[in-house]
Amino acid sequence: MSKFKVHTIESAPEASKPMLEASVKAFGMKPNLHAVMAESPAILEAYKTIHEVFSTKTAFNADELTIVWQTINVENGCHYCVPAHTAIAHMMKVSPELTEALRNDNKLVIPKFETLKQTTLAIVRNRGRVSDEQMQEFYDVGYTNQHYLDILVGYAQKIMSNYTNHVAQTEVDPPFEKFEWSK
Repeated sequence: MSKFKVHTIESAPEASKPMLEASVKAFGMKPNLHAVMAESPAILEAYKTIHEVFSTKTAFNADELTIVWQTINVENGCHYCVPAHTAIAHMMKVSPELTEALRNDNKLVIPKFETLKQTTLAIVRNRGRVSDEQMQEFYDVGYTNQHYLDILVGYAQKIMSNYTNHVAQTEVDPPFEKFEWSK
């Protein structure tokens, strides 16, 4: 039972209105996640800021961003974020093979990518306590301490969205419906 409101720009708290307007300008629509988060201007601003930072200031390319996002989304069983990030992956020109492997929790063909996936899973499952062996494998494929810390930025973003969607039962937006997903 969700008691969360999907805000319009008019119904949103004053501090959230400009952020929702920016979402409409950026996406051509008001994503339901943003409309739910608008209840708390703090989470909406934090989410949008962390999304921007993770997308543009980390050491990851489009494939790696998608691996981190979707690994967390799938692990957390987020019915909203998996389809949304599938659409985002298509816009970012991530290969359909990689996108589908992540959605289906399959082993990734490229060993470096599989290591990124497994390290991300270790962070999520073990609350940041990654074994020395896993970290050595991470380093051995070319990742660095910066990459490890950058995963945490993506994880912070996904905690906000996945957990909001779980409790709010956020409805998947029409443009993402064709990528519907369940665990």
